[in-house]
Amino acid sequence: MSNTAQTLKKTSSKSDSSNTTKTMKGLVYNGPGKIEWKNVPKPTIDQPTDALVKIVKTTICGTDLGILHGKTPSVKPGTTLGHEGVGIIEEVGESVRNFKKGDQVIISCITADGSCEYCKKQMYSHCEDGGWILGHLINGTQAEFVRIPHADNSLYAVPEGTNEDALVMLSDILPTGLEIGVINGCVKPGDTIAIVGAGPIGMSALLTAQFYSPAKIYMIDVDQNRLKLAKELGATHTINSGSEDAVKKIMSETKDGVDVAIEAVGIPTTFDICQHIVRPGGHLANVGVHGKSVDLQLQDLWIQNMTITMGLVNTNTTPMLLKTVISGKIKPETLITHHFKLDEMLKAYEVFGNAAEEKAMKVVLTSS
Repeated sequence: MSNTAQTLKKTSSKSDSSNTTKTMKGLVYNGPGKIEWKNVPKPTIDQPTDALVKIVKTTICGTDLGILHGKTPSVKPGTTLGHEGVGIIEEVGESVRNFKKGDQVIISCITADGSCEYCKKQMYSHCEDGGWILGHLINGTQAEFVRIPHADNSLYAVPEGTNEDALVMLSDILPTGLEIGVINGCVKPGDTIAIVGAGPIGMSALLTAQFYSPAKIYMIDVDQNRLKLAKELGATHTINSGSEDAVKKIMSETKDGVDVAIEAVGIPTTFDICQHIVRPGGHLANVGVHGKSVDLQLQDLWIQNMTITMGLVNTNTTPMLLKTVISGKIKPETLITHHFKLDEMLKAYEVFGNAAEEKAMKVVLTSS
């Protein structure tokens, strides 16, 4: 049994029959290395702008694993994790105008009140009464129900018949790959780009970078199975950095590096690769969530006239991405490798936490 499996604790899956209307099952963080699928209080409408959503499908993010491993100390023990999902509205507050009971919705990973200074700049991730709060500062989506603050600005209506698996990918990873990787990286037609990290975010950057017709897309990773999938999804070149020097390979196959390097892991090694392969005037777009400092080679980079960007997704591209999914121009459901029932949450964490051995990319959990 892996170390991850040893940290997980499962309680009885039976509902509390004496209080079925007031409790539900949720995935609770109990401190570093400890999660538990257990009975928790069912959320209720707290503010007139809230919506109560019954989860139909949810997923696990690399950020959730980071929380489990103690990477995000702002998450307090007792918090229900998760910030992605598709669901059915169970109830709305009296001030909610755009949704009603029975509507199917995408839950955005970012909560936005729509009226603060940052929201008016479309910097929803810095909303003064929202941002990334689901599964972080308030209870999240890895549960049977979730309360969504500022529902009118934090949910998206789902057209009937749209692939629900694809829609789950619109909660977080697809807009993150596009906004923080591709758009911040200023990918342009004809560019040569490199994506370092072939996980869900790196693959999302790969899918959405093709909107801008780059000439070459290098995908760099240590997992040969993921590199194979990247080639199927549009990468023109792949490099296994576990068996060859990615920097030397890139520099030998380009004039003087890539126009855009997208860091999609969040560790010093992958950031270091990126800062050594960007050509003069190029862009390094950091998407990965870093839990420790990196060694920034500023003494070499200053003269390169390069731009380094980083950030938290705003999800302002979600409506556009939804249109591309509906039209069939992009199929993010191809990133899903495993399906589980919602009450198999601990098993799903075990699989996702051992992605290389399990050949896992993205897992989806379904309520029925």
